[in-house]
Amino acid sequence: MHHPALNVVILAAGKGTRMRSNLPKVLHPIAQKPMVSHVIDSAMALGAQKIQLVYGHGANALKARLNDYSVNWVEQAQQLGTGHAVQQAIPHIADEDTVLVLYGDVPLTRVETLRALLTAKGDQALALLTANLPDPTGYGRIIRNAEGSVTGIVEHKDATSEQHVIQEVNTGILAASGKHLKSWLEALDNNNVQGEYYLTDIVAMAARDGVAIATAQPQSSAEVEGANNRVQLAALERAFQARKAEELMLAGATLIDPARVDVRGEVHIANDVIVDVNVVFEGKVELGEGVVIEPNCILRDCKIGDGARIKANSIIEGAELAEGAQAGPFARLRPGAKLEKKAAVGNFVEMKKSTLGEGAKAGHLTYLGDAIVGAGANIGAGTITCNYDGVNKHVTRIGANAFIGSNSSLVAPVIIGDFATTGAGSVITSDIPNATLAVGRAKQKNITGWKRPQKKNGE
Repeated sequence: MHHPALNVVILAAGKGTRMRSNLPKVLHPIAQKPMVSHVIDSAMALGAQKIQLVYGHGANALKARLNDYSVNWVEQAQQLGTGHAVQQAIPHIADEDTVLVLYGDVPLTRVETLRALLTAKGDQALALLTANLPDPTGYGRIIRNAEGSVTGIVEHKDATSEQHVIQEVNTGILAASGKHLKSWLEALDNNNVQGEYYLTDIVAMAARDGVAIATAQPQSSAEVEGANNRVQLAALERAFQARKAEELMLAGATLIDPARVDVRGEVHIANDVIVDVNVVFEGKVELGEGVVIEPNCILRDCKIGDGARIKANSIIEGAELAEGAQAGPFARLRPGAKLEKKAAVGNFVEMKKSTLGEGAKAGHLTYLGDAIVGAGANIGAGTITCNYDGVNKHVTRIGANAFIGSNSSLVAPVIIGDFATTGAGSVITSDIPNATLAVGRAKQKNITGWKRPQKKNGE
């Protein structure tokens, strides 16, 4: 049997005047991703064969921001209502398509909810996503007959006082057969106060045609809420973050305060992860079993091995920590930083494109850039790899079990042997053989009988 193609129409033409922004409304972000990107991602996760993006305001900004997606761009030059918006997509809808209508500013609808809506539709002509709201003010009410079948939608301002009591409302999200949807859309008129073509009017048409109208409902009202201003945008952000926090906890993470963790990407965790307050995850983050993340850390595109610990106030970006490694407090690991098993960096240590070997340590106030540090080496406080000559970057190689004295400047390119030692305060400009001490500093002179400067008279 031939399965109908899923054709998703996403309405994204609005300007979003109440956002008070130059940015088109649907590009305002939830978890650092435009609202409309969340919607497109959901459509793709559903297996949509075709996606129609109905756009109007801010076309250039939209196309620049969404150029990674393969969507069909459908222009709605004049914004004459939701029905008019879907009408623009008619040339791209086949009779046998199943059409799903979504909104670019309603980002939190779960894929499971949309799947349930499509299942409810089945072979029927129309299915609506409805929601029961404690306060339905302002929403179109779902009207049902004595048998419980949907017969129409009445807008809040047109509803009678009996109808105002109805708590089941229209979310605007619907699924319909292409053939029926096209005939209803062609019959729409704009005889109303706003002079707009309402998509909701097709429900009454369907009921008049004797079509059975199926319904499905989301788990929570946040799934069907849109954002018209930045207050609502912030509320959606919190709802999204609450959902992400719940996912992490159900997957085995202890969140000390679920309201103070932000997930702005994907986080994959093993069991018994502990995340303290004010931790931000960005990009793709993997946390192994028993990982502990202390307060006020940012983890971006990184991989943290089993039993590793990120101490407070650390920024870990594009880095990798092996099993049992530690970083922080106040550590900064930049892209290409790698800590092997049980390696540790302490406070105010910065690493870039460097590997710290197994069990090696850099305790404090150190910069390691373009460096390869062997197992068991100890890097003293204030050590700097001088990796940049003003034009090119050079590599510093430090052998296993080397001991770098405090305040050493290692001028790359340079190789420091296994078990080699540098005296504190040394500037190292040439290679050090294995098991050798290198001291590169001015000789100390002690001057006896020296008089300290005195205050001049009258000053």
